[in-house]
Amino acid sequence: MFGIFLGLVVLMALAYLGWSIIWVAPIAAGVVALTGGLDLLEAYKDTYMGGFVAFAKDWFPVFMLGAIFGKLMENTGMARSVAVAFTKLIGTQRAILGVLVSAAVLTYGGVSLFVVVFAVYPLALSLFREANISRKLIPATVALGAFTFTMTALPGSPQIQNLIPMEYFQTDAMAAPVMGIIAAIIMGGGGYFYLRWREKKLVAQGEVFTEPKEKKEIEQPATTPNFFLSLLPLLTVLLTLNLLNWDVVTALISGIVLIMLLNVTMFKKFIPSMNSGAAGSVIAIINTSAAVGFGTVVREVPGFANLTQLLMGIKGNPLISEAIAVNVLAGATGSASGGMGIALEALGSKYYEIAMNTGISPEAFHRVASLSSGGLDALPHNGAVLTLFAITGMTHKDSYKDIFVVAVLIPVISVAFVILLNTIGIL
Repeated sequence: MFGIFLGLVVLMALAYLGWSIIWVAPIAAGVVALTGGLDLLEAYKDTYMGGFVAFAKDWFPVFMLGAIFGKLMENTGMARSVAVAFTKLIGTQRAILGVLVSAAVLTYGGVSLFVVVFAVYPLALSLFREANISRKLIPATVALGAFTFTMTALPGSPQIQNLIPMEYFQTDAMAAPVMGIIAAIIMGGGGYFYLRWREKKLVAQGEVFTEPKEKKEIEQPATTPNFFLSLLPLLTVLLTLNLLNWDVVTALISGIVLIMLLNVTMFKKFIPSMNSGAAGSVIAIINTSAAVGFGTVVREVPGFANLTQLLMGIKGNPLISEAIAVNVLAGATGSASGGMGIALEALGSKYYEIAMNTGISPEAFHRVASLSSGGLDALPHNGAVLTLFAITGMTHKDSYKDIFVVAVLIPVISVAFVILLNTIGIL
């Protein structure tokens, strides 16, 4: 079992240094294989690549279509149209709430987190300027709307972090809706009140809006599509996935087709958008598949039985051990989907068996896995966090402590709370 922990340390250390998990994961898996008595070449070519390929086979269509959907929403101006409408509706006086809601609506509608950052940042800059709020709070505000409750908690979310557990627990995207809604209220409400408290504290310290030293204004079209038409593709994905129970691939295709039909005059943007989305999805699926391959090797070494016994031996509700496993691995990889992929690839069948033999529903295991993936994943080396800083022009020193509170601390508290409710029989 020492080899498994050593492999995790290698994975975490190299990820923190900013090295790509695409080649770091096989090295970490090699450490596990060698210390576990497996043949190194066979462990890589068969075991590791078997897990890698199996995950890519199951999930590449979702990654690709989701990325294309998001890119089309961005390049046709529909994402900006939705964001602008919600920020205008909420008003400058509530700038933080406006940015938060705009990011949340786009993410819950299936738009990629990275696309949301590009779509919302120019609006956030404008609103924070008018409200005279320090730019230090922009990264945490966007992170709260895009990286937390809409990604992992709200039932029916088409984000990959809510979809991956379906395969392991035989559930759907609406799994454990009450548990998810309670966690979403804690994350969204707790994060918002924290940011308002920080806003008042910064104002009291004399910290208000200052113009960026480097203008990072993102070029926007002169006109944007109609808001109601722009909302239709988001609603189409959500409704076909959750009410009509279509497969997520079919739901995303329906959203993509609708975007193109509603923006037929922009047909010249379709091919570049689809090319860009498809290319970006390749890196995303390979990163996650690499992490899952590591989990497959872990599952094959003799020490895995001891690790399983250790985790399952945690006293109390088995949801606790699942939450710990997913959180730790998400933190180690700096990836919500990657960490959850490792944990469920290695332990998913065991947790499903527990669900079948106890009174805890598979839906609860699904929701806790999804919620836990959005906790420690947002540590400083997380790719989405780094992208957020790059776009907003802020640094870890400026804004990371606020991101830590809204995207790490409060999400961890929310999953602990719903597990407590499940333990005492309320959920």
